[in-house]
Amino acid sequence: QVQLVESGGGLVQPGGSLRLSCAASGSIFSRNAMGWYRQAPGKQRELVASITSGGSTNYADSVKGRFTISRDNAKNTVYLQMDSLKPEDTAVYYCNVPSYSGSYYANRRKDYWGQGTQVTVSS
Repeated sequence: QVQLVESGGGLVQPGGSLRLSCAASGSIFSRNAMGWYRQAPGKQRELVASITSGGSTNYADSVKGRFTISRDNAKNTVYLQMDSLKPEDTAVYYCNVPSYSGSYYANRRKDYWGQGTQVTVSS
């Protein structure tokens, strides 16, 4: 019953900005932490940002000070504002329940991966 749909990716120049959105169906958002992941060619998927149901955030060292995660439970949507983009940020970006949430949804997160949205940073 859970579906996660990412959007907002595209081609931007170094130093540019992009805002990603993750829209959810089902009842996953309101009481669960959510996270943004990315996977570049030849590399493992990594968690870049997460936000708890109470609004506390965490970021990977590689994106601290440049990315901001936020959520709007009324709209069933999680956002990732990306500023000062670098070529190293090029990847497919996904949203999902972080593994640390320890919830019903966390145990089924392998079933929730969507298509992701491509972000390419290039001059």
